[in-house]
Amino acid sequence: MKIKRIAGALGAEISGVDLTQPMSTDLTKEVRDVFLKNSVIFFRNQALTSQQFMNFAKAMGEPIEYPFVKGFEDFPQIIEVKKLEHEKVNFGGVWHSDTAYLEIPPMGSMLLSKEIPPYGGDTLFACQYAAYEALSDTMQRLLHGLKGVNTSAKADVSKTREDRIKSDGIESSPKSFSSSHPVVRTHPETGRKALYVNVAHTAGIEGLTDKESASLLSFLFEHQVKPEFTCRWSWEPDAVAFWDNRCAQHNPVNDYHGFRRVLNRITLQGDQPI
Repeated sequence: MKIKRIAGALGAEISGVDLTQPMSTDLTKEVRDVFLKNSVIFFRNQALTSQQFMNFAKAMGEPIEYPFVKGFEDFPQIIEVKKLEHEKVNFGGVWHSDTAYLEIPPMGSMLLSKEIPPYGGDTLFACQYAAYEALSDTMQRLLHGLKGVNTSAKADVSKTREDRIKSDGIESSPKSFSSSHPVVRTHPETGRKALYVNVAHTAGIEGLTDKESASLLSFLFEHQVKPEFTCRWSWEPDAVAFWDNRCAQHNPVNDYHGFRRVLNRITLQGDQPI
């Protein structure tokens, strides 16, 4: 196994691993260690079937179903993340941590690319360890103990789901979810602290007025995705990305109108943020 860092803040590409094959206990631990150290890992040239993709997911965690979009009939935990030729809005096309509006948000998510446009469609990732650590001591103390109110109904992100809910939506799903989580969470495996608010889902802060919340959140939303906290992944067919939702955000770039982009996604069970 070879590891190549792709940016200073986060991100590593792993080569020399064939995900079509079962993973040994030692290899699983090695990959998991690289994941925890780098927050997002990438693999190229992995022509996985749905079963092989699911096998990799199960080696890394517990796959769960996404609340708004139906999965495959034989693999309900796998959904399609796609934008079709005639569509203008891409799924999840805003900086976010996946489903932070759930009481138990996911540990991580993974994508397997199937159809990639001839240009564009990259995904950006931002390290929330680095974003927290770059704050002043005074700001860090201010944020400790605060809880962010997260909702699935913010307009900017709701719009990015509309096409998929029309074509692949779950009829029985609630119209919206909401939950409160610490603005600064402690990673349960690394022990490091990370910002845990995001512009797609965090609508306010408990105990603050709307105006007070808006001012503080506006600063944090801009701060947490500064270029020095990010990496960028350029997709090609049969590539895999696996990121830690507890300490990384992501943002798919919507710059490929007129072309198809289709990826398969699996979400992994998380824990209560603390």
